[in-house]
Amino acid sequence: MKLCPQCKTSPWPFAMVLFFSSVVAFLTWLMLGFVGADPIPTIIGTGLAFVAVGGTMLHYVLACMKRHCRHGGQTPPHHHHHHHRALS
Repeated sequence: MKLCPQCKTSPWPFAMVLFFSSVVAFLTWLMLGFVGADPIPTIIGTGLAFVAVGGTMLHYVLACMKRHCRHGGQTPPHHHHHHHRALS
């Protein structure tokens, strides 16, 4: 996905993705530690949780940034509402 230069330089959306995926990874590590899982499965599960949540959120954030970008004089996309008339 191509982003405009102004959107690409904003660190906050990417910092939020990193924060939330880190919290989920920490909670995963904590829960696997509480149930007494071995260290290797705990590390693998924590890594998978971080990558899954981070990848999904990164995809969502990039799509939203592209859809709602207002830089460069472009107009935002219009929502098309179809009004259906009753058939007579």
